[in-house]
Amino acid sequence: MANIELGLHSFGDVTAFVDSAVVDSARAQLKSMAQVLRDVVEQGVLADEVGVDYLGLGEHHRDDFAISSPEVILGAIAAKTRRIRLGTAVTVLSTDDPVRLFQRFATLDALANGRTEVILGRGAFTESYPLFGFQGADYDLLFEERLDLFMQLTRENPLSWQGKTRPELNRAAVFPQFEQQPLTTWVGVGGTPQSVVRVARHDAQLMLAIIGGAPKRFRPLVDLYLQSCSRLGRSPKPIGMHSPGFVAETDQQAKERFWPYYQRMMNRLGRERGWSAMTKDRFIEEVEQGALFVGSAETVANKIARAVVDLSLQRFDLKYVTGPVPHEYQLDCIRLYGEQVMPRVRELLEG
Repeated sequence: MANIELGLHSFGDVTAFVDSAVVDSARAQLKSMAQVLRDVVEQGVLADEVGVDYLGLGEHHRDDFAISSPEVILGAIAAKTRRIRLGTAVTVLSTDDPVRLFQRFATLDALANGRTEVILGRGAFTESYPLFGFQGADYDLLFEERLDLFMQLTRENPLSWQGKTRPELNRAAVFPQFEQQPLTTWVGVGGTPQSVVRVARHDAQLMLAIIGGAPKRFRPLVDLYLQSCSRLGRSPKPIGMHSPGFVAETDQQAKERFWPYYQRMMNRLGRERGWSAMTKDRFIEEVEQGALFVGSAETVANKIARAVVDLSLQRFDLKYVTGPVPHEYQLDCIRLYGEQVMPRVRELLEG
């Protein structure tokens, strides 16, 4: 397992100026979305420099996230990097067109010399449905049909396809095509057995989005995926995991830097969804026992290594920003992740 792939994810959270955020993140002055997007490019360049394997950018359509068009930002990062693989975290396929998505990624892949991947999902937010003219009632059908079409496109081009949610295709050729190998395609799964079976059925790669609770409790979903592949007569593909976290020089510094911004984001979501307020005690419990990978390089590396073993992972991706964490703190986190966390994880897994 020492060859585990280790990546980073960002949703382009709108961030605070570090000087104005020291005491009270609730009143911190926020940067413009334009500056946040430029900062994400700088973060991607640093991730490449320190050896991170993958950078995924999430798609959102709300005022607390700056990234709505990940491929544009990834193209800018591709032009400034040479090694890191680039993709999404996730692409909201339910409200996208699979053909246009394929074209965008084939274009990005050409600019990045074959370094692209995509993580597809239904999305944790619903803003894209009315924005692009879709009905939330069609949530499941939209994703199922679009995933079917997209996966077929990665294997067959030209292709014929027919469904209920978009016009049929009859021996349609889609350009540009991928210059090298087919696009590596992951599907993000939040925790339902039906979603795991769908990943196996479409012969995609499983990405577990674990944002709360002990990662080990997701082991039954891993076993279900492996069993589903066996029933379908397919070899299992790599399994990955996405979780939020933050790395700093010490455990205490990591908690102090991350907590106020995490609390701000979680309380906003809580007000929207009827959750109880996020408390410091719940935060600490999630850091110590759950899915928050927050701490020093040694602490985070040990927790990643345990998750890799518990879930038979081939990839772990850390979502390194949640809420308006200042850009400067994010750069420190990325540097520590590449220079200290990643080699330590591999060392632990070799032992």
